[in-house]
Amino acid sequence: MEGRGLDVVESFCPMCDIKTENLIIRVSQKGRGEDYLVKCLECEIFHNIQIRPPKPRLLKFTLSDGEISNLVNIEVDDDEDIYVGDIFENDEKLWKVTRIDNKKSKPMKRLNANLISSIWATRIDLKIVKITMTKGEESNSTSIEVDPEKVYSCGSILELNGERWKIRALHTGRGRTLNGSRVARDIKRIYLHQK
Repeated sequence: MEGRGLDVVESFCPMCDIKTENLIIRVSQKGRGEDYLVKCLECEIFHNIQIRPPKPRLLKFTLSDGEISNLVNIEVDDDEDIYVGDIFENDEKLWKVTRIDNKKSKPMKRLNANLISSIWATRIDLKIVKITMTKGEESNSTSIEVDPEKVYSCGSILELNGERWKIRALHTGRGRTLNGSRVARDIKRIYLHQK
């Protein structure tokens, strides 16, 4: 199937050796892609531009959801650049890329998919917060899944397993605080005393 048009596209010209405006002379379907015959508006030579969809590639992802990590293969485009900090959806959950390793297992901040050996990501749509509940001399540990933006305040009341508990302290990983508030994404552990 061929088409004709007077559209102009910006593309690399092999004669000018830079990106220039090119007049589209003809478009031909080639498999799942297209070939464009174009004329450079600078030097007036004719050349071809081939447009092909990227090939799919399976990458090994380690997805960490709290203390549980799973190794999964996820399909990405072969020409896609992936960055630490990228957010994506998999299995109806949101994940954030935390590490990318090249073929030599060296961590990188950004890498093209065809150069990646493995990727690590953590779940970000829910936060697992560890809880220590103290009744008198007895302490028990558990964890809860919460919205990462939920705010917890020292001294406030939290209902858990049908019981009311007072938040005694919040631990952020940089230390414990006995007053103030923190969002769940910053909290490593909440310390509760029976109300």
